[in-house]
Amino acid sequence: MRRHGDRALKSHGNGLVIDQLTLPLISEIKLRRAAQPSTERWRDRPIQPRQTTQLGVSFRSPQVDALGLDPRTTLAGLLARPFQLIRIGAYWNRIEREPGAFDAGELDWQVDAAEAAGKQIILCAGPLKTFGYPEFFVPAHHLVTPLREGALIQPSAHLPLLEAATAFVRRIVERYQGRKAIVAWQVEHEAVDPLGVEHSWRLAAAFVRHEVEAVRNADPSRPVMMNGFLPTSSPVRLQQWWRTRDQGDSLAVAQELADIVGIDYYPRHALFGIGDMTLYLDGGNGSVSGRRRSELFAWARTKGRRLMISEGQAEPWEAITVPPNPRAQSMYSCPPELVIDNYNRCMSWAREADFPLDAYIFWGAEYWILRDRSGDPRYLQAVDRILEGA
Repeated sequence: MRRHGDRALKSHGNGLVIDQLTLPLISEIKLRRAAQPSTERWRDRPIQPRQTTQLGVSFRSPQVDALGLDPRTTLAGLLARPFQLIRIGAYWNRIEREPGAFDAGELDWQVDAAEAAGKQIILCAGPLKTFGYPEFFVPAHHLVTPLREGALIQPSAHLPLLEAATAFVRRIVERYQGRKAIVAWQVEHEAVDPLGVEHSWRLAAAFVRHEVEAVRNADPSRPVMMNGFLPTSSPVRLQQWWRTRDQGDSLAVAQELADIVGIDYYPRHALFGIGDMTLYLDGGNGSVSGRRRSELFAWARTKGRRLMISEGQAEPWEAITVPPNPRAQSMYSCPPELVIDNYNRCMSWAREADFPLDAYIFWGAEYWILRDRSGDPRYLQAVDRILEGA
């Protein structure tokens, strides 16, 4: 699955040497009590300057529903904060609920609200994969025959699906291309990576290329952003290398097809629980991700391309789908201080590379609202410290 249920165990990298994975693995695996007493450590963390990097959040309609929040008040609470950018998703199966239907009312009011608040918008047009659990948002009527598990979804073998997908993204782009607040279109989500434990199939790079071309033909004036998952631990890196070795991972395909490459960064996540204990992978020291990250920054500088952190971990990623909300406790995978640590680490990457990041988009904003309404404002306060101090 994916982060806290939104993500499967994933990783990226086009090459690796098995012997190099042994030593980091010793420090990456941790057995910890999942729910730990909340602390005020977030108050003492320094805040790295953002320089020209814009700060933002993602807003996930499915996650708002899963957390039992009201979507309009949740979005309003986020938009009131002084960040510059928001990422919003066009969820295909929520817009086209039945054949011939197209109801973009939910997306309309979200774009309206963000625009009225003076935010810039990255709109993820999908179509098959969009950020948020379960990632796969194809309407059932476009998959009369389920995709074969383990298959590479090629355009020639799935022409009706490709035609429906490109028609959907064209319609989304044409509907919103007059909105000045929209600064980029996102195509797919970690496009060619396997879709977690729910599905083992993958989109072929050729399938995604058709979608990118459809977006560019509909609106040649705006850049295309594509994101990819940066591996931070040895097991994750090995698994994803094996599963994507035939065409490269989502970061590699984003480098090939996109104008802006987004990096999804999750240094700590759960594997499975054992009673009240949980086994975690913790790659916060950066030893595994360092080489790939350095290559990305060097490539972007050489090619004159743009980089951003499209998802910076800012909520727990535990061994269940919906992140827990324990009273007076924080989950080990991402307490409030780690929200700041993750941001600081990415700002230090840009400073060391002497190459600015376009944006840093926090992942988990809906969870902050849930925690605040449950009597724990620490996550919101930690983010507010960044917004005020960066």
